[in-house]
Amino acid sequence: MSTPRVVLYGRAGCHLCDEAREVVARVCADLGVAWTEYDIDDDPELQDRYAVEIPVTLVDGRQHDFWRVDESRLRAALGG
Repeated sequence: MSTPRVVLYGRAGCHLCDEAREVVARVCADLGVAWTEYDIDDDPELQDRYAVEIPVTLVDGRQHDFWRVDESRLRAALGG
């Protein structure tokens, strides 16, 4: 299994997280890129770090977007 290139941090019940998840899932499926998601409410450190910015996406370990995921920008970052 490959290491995910995209990480999505969010929480349950967050409508922006739901929207971001749809974009990330679609782009990653189209490009054959692995991704994963973490619920910040499962980790106090993640809550402290990202509570006011979720959803947050990382690409290759670096913060890419927060609040909204721009599909074109994500595709470009992933080489698609």
